[in-house]
Amino acid sequence: MPNIRIPTPLRPYAEGQSLIRVPGSTVGEVLDRLAARYPQLRPHLFNGDGELRSFVNVFVNNEDVRYLRQSETALAEGDTLVIVPSIAGGRGTKVDHTALKVNQAFIIALLVGAFVANWPWLVAFVSAVMLIGTVWPRAALFKAVYTYGLKPAGILKPHVIPDNPEPHRFAQGLGGIFLALSSLALIGLNSPVVGWGLAWLVVGLAALNLFAGFCAGCFVYYQLNRLHVPGFTASRVERK
Repeated sequence: MPNIRIPTPLRPYAEGQSLIRVPGSTVGEVLDRLAARYPQLRPHLFNGDGELRSFVNVFVNNEDVRYLRQSETALAEGDTLVIVPSIAGGRGTKVDHTALKVNQAFIIALLVGAFVANWPWLVAFVSAVMLIGTVWPRAALFKAVYTYGLKPAGILKPHVIPDNPEPHRFAQGLGGIFLALSSLALIGLNSPVVGWGLAWLVVGLAALNLFAGFCAGCFVYYQLNRLHVPGFTASRVERK
């Protein structure tokens, strides 16, 4: 039977409990049964259409269900479901930075391999993976290797910290666009200097993020947020 951790602001609506065991095989089923058990809690979780409110984030074993199967995410015996309501500045959201580092490591390794082997098609492949993962996070190939392979095997441990996922997706999309231009230069325009130059730019930025912890794309995102550019709504999370 899954465990549900109730955040402090919502405990008054769940008889003050912080940990509740609720039967169910999916996230949606468990949350619906939780709301049925504590009717006062329902309006804080679901809107009038019965859908989970946009400011309510749900994690299963440190994995954001938005990047799994959302309400259809399967639950097993002993799984822990955590409800995290977002508050101003996105401080209620969390990101597994180990998954980000795996993504960056794959990008660096594949692009360096593409340069050494002179395989422009591999640059195009990495670009496609990055762009698809930006638009459809659940289809992110490199993260899937971590989620379903490296993490369950115990090879890598999650490092989940308060953060906004949107700037990281923006950074990945920006890198994917650079690689798409690199592929065009290499394959369509026969301009290896420009093509490999763009590829190495992405390698350098990914390495800066992987080894120094500085996300250049995130920095650009937050600057656009400060300028109130439409679509860039997530502000920087202050970590204690």
